Amino acid sequence: VAGAPRYEPSVYPDRIILTFAGAPARMQGVNWRTDPTVREAVAEIAPAGPTPALHLSAVQVRGTTRSLETENGLAHHHAVVFENLRPNTLYAYRVGGGGTWSEWFQFRTASTRFEPFSFLYFGDAQNAVKSHYSRTIRQAALDRPEARLMVHAGDLVNLRSGNHDDEWGEWFEAGGWLHGMIPSLPAVGNHEYVDRELAGGGTIRTLSPHWPVQFTQPGQGPEGMEETVYYVDFQGVRFIALNSVEAVYDDAPDRVRDQARWLEGVLRDNPNRWTVVTFHHPVVSVARGRDNPALQEHWLPLFEQYGVDLVLQGHDHAYGRGSNMGEGTRAWAENPGTLYMVSVAGPKMYFASEDALEIMDRVGEDIQLYQSVQVEWDRLVYESRTTTGDLYDAFILWKDAEGRKRLEDLRPAVGERFCQRPDIPGYREDRCWEGTDFVRPSGSGEGGEG
Repeated sequence: VAGAPRYEPSVYPDRIILTFAGAPARMQGVNWRTDPTVREAVAEIAPAGPTPALHLSAVQVRGTTRSLETENGLAHHHAVVFENLRPNTLYAYRVGGGGTWSEWFQFRTASTRFEPFSFLYFGDAQNAVKSHYSRTIRQAALDRPEARLMVHAGDLVNLRSGNHDDEWGEWFEAGGWLHGMIPSLPAVGNHEYVDRELAGGGTIRTLSPHWPVQFTQPGQGPEGMEETVYYVDFQGVRFIALNSVEAVYDDAPDRVRDQARWLEGVLRDNPNRWTVVTFHHPVVSVARGRDNPALQEHWLPLFEQYGVDLVLQGHDHAYGRGSNMGEGTRAWAENPGTLYMVSVAGPKMYFASEDALEIMDRVGEDIQLYQSVQVEWDRLVYESRTTTGDLYDAFILWKDAEGRKRLEDLRPAVGERFCQRPDIPGYREDRCWEGTDFVRPSGSGEGGEG
């Protein structure tokens, strides 16, 4: 609202988020924001117990602070890495502000060996984030309160016009305290990039300055992509985040090959039982008029060769699930190969292509979704649910002791959902809903939600 800024930084810590700074059995990263009067990054951590006297056993840990000037003013973004932690242990922590602390949060470190766990996966939030995406992430947490991490497949925000810092403020507010309790594993999307004007004319696409100050990553990626390409080993699963933005645009042809070389090494030397890869642009698109041949040429063969189990993607603002993408066929029950998912968590919705309807095993339009995956030694149990909690897609991917896989399709009997938008003359032919359809300026005494 004009004259009433919502997301200005203050002495009170906000935007508190757990990220993976290294081996999750021994390390945990945390990032947060304050105003510039808070000059040092200080956090406290203690083994969690039933007593409120956490401060008596807490250890102070200091980190790094970086400044970022936005439309909401100058902010200090702080980062601390908790190290030398005990595996499979519940810890409590709080982060410092100006003469104050945040509330105490809790997280559990990973085990050093395989143990069953579950995680959540979200496609694009991007638009009307606080208004609409909030329902999705909160319903996911109610459905899977025991989830150990959250995968975000890019386009967490829009960053196209207006106040970019407000958009990040909405994303953090939508997830609220969940970000401080359940670690996030984000992949970068094209809307995490901004166009910068060059002194001599023209523009250059660069990573948003919010990304590196808000998310602490392990930093193992190829040179120049350490902040957006990385992997995390968590209780028998190797999670790999790739940067498809730097792979699909013609002005950076080496980026897809650089990542492919790095990816092959990470897949070849992988001691984990399961492998999950996430990035933004789909290998095979669900939406109309989209195609990503560079990913099909350089990444898809590696996924199939090294037996990647799940590929989790966004960008297309529709739902799609398929396998055997190299052959362009539907899933086989026996030896199904890599399974590819595209999903959307926010309100912007596109139409599915005719090709997707033909080759994918399940598609959907005009539907906000979250996904949960239960990891067990011999199977992955996948569910895609609507923002109202209803089951939309499901399967079990079985794997025997020799690594042979079998797909058990558990999609519900309910039919696929297609665009429910009323006929709007002159509307774009490639989408069901635009991301700005749901917000209008407030009038006198009227609400701002259309």
